[in-house]
Amino acid sequence: MNRIKIFIAFLCAAQCSFAQTAPPADLVSIEQNFKKLDVLGSVLYVAAHPDDENTRLLAYLANEKHYRTGYLSMTRGDGGQNLIGNEQSELLGLIRTQELLAARKVDGAEQFFTRANDFGFSKGPGETLKIWDKEKVLSDVVWVIRKFRPDVIICRFPTTGEGGHGHHTSSAILAQEAFTAAADPNRFPEQLKYVQTWQAKRLLWNTFSFGTINTTAPDQFKIDVGVYNPIIGKGYGEMAAESRSNHKTQGFGSARQRGQAFEFFKTILGDAPKTDLMDGVNNTWGRVKGGEAVGSAIEKIRKDFDMDHPEKSVKSLVALSDKIDKVPDEFWRTQKSKELNNLIAACAGLWFEAYTAEPAYARGDQMNIRSQVISRYGLNISLDGLTVIQHPDNAGNTSDFMETMAHYDLPVTGKEKALPANEVQTFSNDCIAAKISQPYWLESSHHNGSYDVSNAGNIGDPENPDAPVVEFAFQIDGHEIISDRKLVYKYVDPAKGEIYQPVEITPPVTANITAKNYIFNSKQSQFVEIKLQSFTKATGSISIKPMAGWKVSPEKIDFTGKNKGDEWAGNFEVTPTGNPPQTTELEAIVEIGGKQFSMGIQHIKYEHIPNITLFPPAEAKLIDLNLNIVGKKIGYIQGAGDLVPDALKQAGFEVHILSENEILNGDLSGYDAIITGVRAYNVNPRLAVEQPKLLEYVKKGGNLVVQYNNNNGLATKNIGPYPFSIVNKRVTDEDAKITVLDPQEPLLNYPNKITQDDFNGWVQERGLYFVGDIDPNYKAPLQMNDPGEAANNGALIVGNYGQGRFVYTSLAFFRQLPAGVPGAYRLFVNLLSKPKNQP
Repeated sequence: MNRIKIFIAFLCAAQCSFAQTAPPADLVSIEQNFKKLDVLGSVLYVAAHPDDENTRLLAYLANEKHYRTGYLSMTRGDGGQNLIGNEQSELLGLIRTQELLAARKVDGAEQFFTRANDFGFSKGPGETLKIWDKEKVLSDVVWVIRKFRPDVIICRFPTTGEGGHGHHTSSAILAQEAFTAAADPNRFPEQLKYVQTWQAKRLLWNTFSFGTINTTAPDQFKIDVGVYNPIIGKGYGEMAAESRSNHKTQGFGSARQRGQAFEFFKTILGDAPKTDLMDGVNNTWGRVKGGEAVGSAIEKIRKDFDMDHPEKSVKSLVALSDKIDKVPDEFWRTQKSKELNNLIAACAGLWFEAYTAEPAYARGDQMNIRSQVISRYGLNISLDGLTVIQHPDNAGNTSDFMETMAHYDLPVTGKEKALPANEVQTFSNDCIAAKISQPYWLESSHHNGSYDVSNAGNIGDPENPDAPVVEFAFQIDGHEIISDRKLVYKYVDPAKGEIYQPVEITPPVTANITAKNYIFNSKQSQFVEIKLQSFTKATGSISIKPMAGWKVSPEKIDFTGKNKGDEWAGNFEVTPTGNPPQTTELEAIVEIGGKQFSMGIQHIKYEHIPNITLFPPAEAKLIDLNLNIVGKKIGYIQGAGDLVPDALKQAGFEVHILSENEILNGDLSGYDAIITGVRAYNVNPRLAVEQPKLLEYVKKGGNLVVQYNNNNGLATKNIGPYPFSIVNKRVTDEDAKITVLDPQEPLLNYPNKITQDDFNGWVQERGLYFVGDIDPNYKAPLQMNDPGEAANNGALIVGNYGQGRFVYTSLAFFRQLPAGVPGAYRLFVNLLSKPKNQP
C-alpha cells in the first residue's frame, strides 16, 4: 500500500481511537499482540456511567479471547460526587473520563462516549430520555456501532428497571433500539457518508447479582471469566481490580479476586449463543476475502518466533503487511494494519516519540518539537519522513473530519535517514500551534441534557481526536511503515523521574475572574479582580462587557510588552445602579490585535491521571441579593470535597477549616456555627472520635450544621443528639414543589424570610440521602417529592440540644451555592444563624 492510502486509513482509524506514545514492546505484549492479530472479532459493552462497566469481562474479552473490545458509556459521569476533590459537573466529567482511559489501559478495551450529560440521579427512563433528547443520543450510539462494527453488543443493565437508575435503564433501551437502527440505511442516513450500516449478530444482557437483586439464572448462557493467563501472570479478577481501582473519585478501590468467576447472559435480540459468545461469527481471517493466506502466514510467523531474537521475525512481518494490504475489506485492513505496524516496531526494537520543548504554546506560535528514534537491533531501517498532523482552529465548525486536517512536514537530514544500531537519533523542528486544546465537548455552552459538538466526526471519542500527532514514516526492508505518536511534553521530576503530560495550546492571554459569584447585599460597589496570564508576547487590553443595571470602572485596562509566562491582575470597580436583575452574567474580554478572547485557564492535577487543562469562559455571576447575616465566624470540617467554604466567604463570612486538634483540644465556643462538609461522616473516620466534642459544642450553645452523607460507610451512626437514620431517598426534580409544614420555624424566618421564590432556579436536584426514623425532638419544616411519589419531610431537620441547635440537611447546597442560586444562599445563611433568644 502506498503512503497516501495508509495515511488516509490511519485518519479513519483516528476517529475510533486515540494515538498513544510508545506502546509496550515487552515479550508479553508481543505475544498477546500476535494472538490479537489473528482474531477478527469485536464486542461492544454498553452502560451509562464511568464505573458501570464490567472490568473483569472486558479484561477477559480483550486479553483472553483477543477480541477488539470497547466500552460505550452514555455519559462522562458529570453528575456524580467526588471523593478526592471539589470538582463537580463538567470538571468531574473530565476527571472521570481520564479515569476510564486509565482503566482501559489496564484491561485492554477501548473507550467511547455519547453526547449525553450526566444530569444527576434519575428515577426512570422517561425523564432521562426526555432530558437527554433520545433521538440525539440514539444517533450517537448508532454512530459508535457503525464505526466500531461489533459482532456482539452487551448491555450492563436491562430495559426493565432492575438497574435502579434511570440512566442505567435508558442505556439498555438505547442499545436495543440502536442494534436495529445501525443496520437501517433510513436511520441517520447523514452518517453513511463516513460509515456503513452494521448489523451485530446478537445483543445480550450481562445479568448480575447486586445486593438483594439477583437477575442471574442457571439456564442462562455463562462464561468462566476467572481463568488465569500464564503469559500475563494474572487472572482476570486481578486485572479487573487494577482497572476498577482507577475510579478513585467514586471510591471504587477494589480487592484482587482470584479463581473461578462466571458471567451470565440473557439474549435480548439476535441468535442466542449456545457454546460460545461468538457462535455464528467467523472471527478468523477466513471472514474476509483473501484472509486465509494472511492467517496461514501469521501461524507460521508465530511458530518460527524466537523470543530471544524477536528481530528475526521482522522480515516475515513486513512481508505480511503486503498480504494485509491486499485484503479488500477496508475496515479490517485498516485495523489490522495498525496492529501489525505496532508489532513490527516492537519486534524490530524500533522506539520513537515526539515532544514539545515547553508545556504550553499560544495558538499561532511556533512549537519547538523534538522527535526521537532508536533502532535497537541495527536492522535495515531508515526514517523517511516526519509529519505533524493538526486540526486548524477555523475548521472546527465542519462535520467532515477528513477535510479539516493540516499537515506540517518536518525536514529530515538527507532524503532518507538510515538508523544506526542502538543510537538515539534526535530531530528538532518547529511547527505552528494550530488549535486551542479545549476538550471538544466543552467548546460550546450546553444545556442540561447533552453536549453540543460542532464537529460530528468527534462524537464518540474520549478525547480530542484532532490533538497534534507526529507521523513517522519508516522504510523497513524496502517497505514503508507509517505510525504516529501523540505530541506530548516530557520532563524529568527529581523525585518521580520521567513524566509525560499533554501539551497545552492556549489563547494568547487567559483571564481568570477571582470569584465565581459576587454577592451584592447593598448598593455598595465591589472590586472584581481578573488574573491574567500571557502565553506569548502580547499587547492589548482587558475589559468587562457592559451590563444593564451595573456600572464598571475603568472601562478597560491596557497592557503592553507582556512576555510568555507573565502574570498580572486587573481590578474593576462594579457598582449596582438602579434596579439590576437579581442575577447578571459578568464577562471579561481580552482584546489583542483586534481579536477578542474570553477564556480563562484551569488545571486539574491528580497523580493517577494525566494533567487536565481546560479554558472555561471568563465569566462570573453578579447576584443582587437582599441577604441578612447574623454572626460571621464559621468553622468548617472538610468532607469529600465541595465549594461551600468559598461561597460563604464571598457572602461575607469568615471561614476557618478546622483541624482534628482544634476540634478535640481547642475552644469551639467562638464559632457562630460549625459546618461539616458533604459526606464528611463517610470519608473521615476520625469524626467518630470528634463527634462527642461537636455535640458538647452544641450543648453549650453552639450551632452545628451537618450536610448530607451517604447511608453506607458512616464513621458513626450517632450523628445527632437524638436518633435519625439516613436513607437512600432523594428528590431529583430541581423544580419539585416545596411545602412548608411549619411557617413559624426560625430556620425559615431568621434572619431571612424564606418564601417559595427562594426555591426557584435550583440546579440538578433538591436533595439526596434524606433522613428517616426522625426522633420527635427534631422538627422537619419542609416537605417535597418527585412526581408520582409520596411526600417526604427528610430534607431538613432541626433540634435544640442544651443551649444550642443541631441541623441536618440533605438539601444539595453543595451544588446550589457554587451555582449562585440566590434562594439557596438565603436559606443556608438561616441555617448558620441561631436566634439569640433560642435555647
